[in-house]
Amino acid sequence: MKIAYPYLMFLGDAVDQLAAKTANGVKVWRPEWCLGQFRFPECRADLGIPDMSIEQAAEAGVKTVILGVANRGGVMPERWVDELVRALELGMDIASGLHVKITDIPALAEAAARHGRQLFNVRHPTENFNVGDGIKRPGKRLLAVGTDCSVGKMFTTLAVEREMHSRGMKADFRATGQTGIFIAGEGVSIDAVVADFISGAVEALAPANDPDHWDVIEGQGSLFHASFSGVTMGLIHGAQADALVLCHEAGRPHMRGLPDYSLPDLTTCMDLNLRAAKLTNPAARFVGVAINTSTLPENERADYLARAADETGLPAVDPMDTGVGALVDGLAS
Repeated sequence: MKIAYPYLMFLGDAVDQLAAKTANGVKVWRPEWCLGQFRFPECRADLGIPDMSIEQAAEAGVKTVILGVANRGGVMPERWVDELVRALELGMDIASGLHVKITDIPALAEAAARHGRQLFNVRHPTENFNVGDGIKRPGKRLLAVGTDCSVGKMFTTLAVEREMHSRGMKADFRATGQTGIFIAGEGVSIDAVVADFISGAVEALAPANDPDHWDVIEGQGSLFHASFSGVTMGLIHGAQADALVLCHEAGRPHMRGLPDYSLPDLTTCMDLNLRAAKLTNPAARFVGVAINTSTLPENERADYLARAADETGLPAVDPMDTGVGALVDGLAS
């Protein structure tokens, strides 16, 4: 799916800032695409960008209204529907990160058809993918993997893409989750692909390219997470990654949502991921570790990164604090 920008970020009646996490991620990485936000009076989230009505958004040139919030129960409040129908009438598309399919809401489906607009269910891919074949293809690829879910794989790969562009390198961020798709404007929500076709979907997402072009692929899940390891394995095999980056969050007490499972140490995690990666690319290698140190006191962060570097023998960075230059440096070594 390919989503047109600029965006109006629809926050509706979000109960708190966390409910707008997806919208906030888009605002952080693509601020120039986010012209404004739509909020009902009781909304408790704020992206710090101009408030707009649907009419003002249309006048400002918004192409797509982004539903970037998670509402309780995954339902669409009627008051949302009325505003979104108005957006379709005024020539805007709608893209949703909700689990509910907006194409299943009659008023929206009818308005979209009547006005020739598009409805994007970002969590629900519509393409038919082939089974992966593992055949070597031109171009270079970097994949982020993690010790757990939600440890910064998206932020890391976006930071790597930005660093590559600053050096004049050919690179494209390849989104595999709903927030990443909003940021990139296109991608595949890989965790919604039928299991047999995950690796094939990644091959289609990061196809053959110029020999000096890098596809920077957003990771999902973790091989060590009992719930989500399957999607990670499919990503690893489909990516045929030349370079891997291990992502981790400092101080996390256990696997997310699984209090009975502890996180693996960095080297154990790297070893298993590398063995899996070498199935489709025997030359795969780790180029560094990206660690979210925001949970630590500022005076402890540098020491934590230094210990991680000593443990792995590779550069250890915090993408949002130290930058990722050392990771990109490692691609040439």
